[in-house]
Amino acid sequence: MDMKRVSTCSIALIHHPYAEAFKIIRDAGYEKVDVLERVPHLSLFPEECDPADLKAAAEAVGLKIANLSTYVGGGNESRMAQWQYHGWTVPKPEQFTGCGFSSDVLADQEKELEQVKRSIDLAVLLGARSMRIAAGDDDPKSLDKVIPWLKKCAGYAAEKRIYMGMENHSKGTSGQPKVCVELAKEIGSPHFGILYEPHNLVLHSGTDYREALEIMKEHIVHVHLKDGVFDGAGEHRFVNLGEGMIDFPWIIEQLEGAGYEGDYALEFEIDGVAPETGVKDFYEAAKTF
Repeated sequence: MDMKRVSTCSIALIHHPYAEAFKIIRDAGYEKVDVLERVPHLSLFPEECDPADLKAAAEAVGLKIANLSTYVGGGNESRMAQWQYHGWTVPKPEQFTGCGFSSDVLADQEKELEQVKRSIDLAVLLGARSMRIAAGDDDPKSLDKVIPWLKKCAGYAAEKRIYMGMENHSKGTSGQPKVCVELAKEIGSPHFGILYEPHNLVLHSGTDYREALEIMKEHIVHVHLKDGVFDGAGEHRFVNLGEGMIDFPWIIEQLEGAGYEGDYALEFEIDGVAPETGVKDFYEAAKTF
């Protein structure tokens, strides 16, 4: 595995200010980071997080920002769908729309478009290749409303040369590989695609990650990687990379064979292991793939 294309998601170190988190990540061996859109790591609002200072902090330790793990496109619905999983709330919900591009209110859709553009501009400023985007409320029934706005986003992203990836994260649109591909084809831009997350596909939608990769591989713009196992009672727990159900060498071989040019972000989420140790454990495991 080309470790120069490996990053780690800053979510594991969200309890550290970004300067401290960046140092921990760099000391673990990484040259790149995926920055989470959540204070204290990143905000769409400069009064909450100065992007120039964030960039300087990364540069100070020799770390490159590879991807912005933003939640734009889906408003508060997008954030809460993932934040509740971590026991988080949205501190200032009034800053965002209710359900982004799935809204029936034109003013909300326009506001969401401006926040997507702000995220794209941040990606440019911070030197990131890509950013995460949501397809509204992630309901396939909402796609007729969402698609025209995603096309506008893709047009702006193409101008700025930023790739937008919709992460596989639920049983909805993002968790159905064929629907993901249909959406990507409808948007019709290489700057809108899929953020492939094999473990999420298995855990959240019961989808075979191998079959999903075969279906989606021509539209994958970014990758998040973690691992887990199910015990005899069907209970799930996260484990170190390579100790669970995901075959990472196979994934890398398939993606590279399909011409994938993006990064591989390692996402540490193991209970009972200090994340300051865990991000390094993940890095060392990835070196063996």
